[in-house]
Amino acid sequence: MTPAARLSAAIDILDRILAGTPAEQALTNWGRASRFAGSGDRAAVRDVVFDAIRCRRSFARLGGAETGRGLVLGGLRAAGQEVESLFTGEGHAPRPPEGPERVPQAASEFEALDCPDWLAPKLAESLQEDFAQVMEALRHRAPVFLRVNRARCDRETVAAELAAEGIVTRAHPLAQTALEVTGNARRVQSSTAYREGRVELQDAASQAVVEALPLSDGDLVLDHCAGGGGKSLAMAARANVRLVCHDADPRRMRDLPERARRAGADLRCLVPGEPARHGPFDLVLADVPCSGSGSWRRAPEGKWSLTPARLEGLLETQSAILDETAPLVRPGGHLAYATCSVLDCENMLQTDGFLARTPGWERVRRLRLTPLDGGDGFFLDLLRRIR
Repeated sequence: MTPAARLSAAIDILDRILAGTPAEQALTNWGRASRFAGSGDRAAVRDVVFDAIRCRRSFARLGGAETGRGLVLGGLRAAGQEVESLFTGEGHAPRPPEGPERVPQAASEFEALDCPDWLAPKLAESLQEDFAQVMEALRHRAPVFLRVNRARCDRETVAAELAAEGIVTRAHPLAQTALEVTGNARRVQSSTAYREGRVELQDAASQAVVEALPLSDGDLVLDHCAGGGGKSLAMAARANVRLVCHDADPRRMRDLPERARRAGADLRCLVPGEPARHGPFDLVLADVPCSGSGSWRRAPEGKWSLTPARLEGLLETQSAILDETAPLVRPGGHLAYATCSVLDCENMLQTDGFLARTPGWERVRRLRLTPLDGGDGFFLDLLRRIR
């Protein structure tokens, strides 16, 4: 495919996304219908699409419309690329700019930061002086991080092994297990270290959260909102714990047994309603459903699909999970409340509310990370049951 044809494909995919099709589904459908597109074409189109989703407001302003054409045009202009040589209308190229597409419009403050207007006050209040910098960071592609499985190898050894396969990495300070991939990231999942469970794809901030947990050999641990199980596997690599995993939707854990086998981790997956029969636990990790505002550069659709009603529903769910998991913790044990959000209403205000209504608990540690620390935005409050 020519560069212009790739842009035409991205325009079509973006129009489908703007009409309501999830991005991954729209990209998959295009790939299946476009057998002529090679792996390089698919990767290039994907990059254009996700850059446009991250920067939807600013690109639309630069491109004259919140359409596939407008977003792609705006993206080219934002990058300082030549528009006229690509939007020619010849062959498979998009037609030349017309009407409002010809003249870029000035963006408002929140448009330039690609921040939803309704959410900006909450984000600004939560992030304080870091607001603009964090929102700017969320407009760009996330780094690729690996977690080294220290139950099987050390960081230096696996970095050298990856380098031998052409994958360039560097140690990242957020976690002792974190490697940032700086070259040939698309080779990771075909590497020997990945196939044999010595590394896993996991954001560095997520790894830092696991490193902050109190884990000792023999502990009985519940990962209450396990999802795909990234933190479960990280906990299993840190200590010889008795680990059980739960999710409100067990289908999210369908790949976890195979991932655990590859990593050499011993864990058990539970169905809803079972955790209470397996406690009390030394540690319960509740990485609760949230806005995902700390990981919008990795999952940018969430920025635009979040609504006031959706956020209110998430706050209710988070509060309910705190109340549901607290009785599962033994006296002296810990409840770790985590989100990948940078919003105070989902973070310390939730745990403040829990402590105010639940006697017999205390806060022992807090970790707050934003993309300015290098990884995703993450929050952890570690609570201890004192009676």
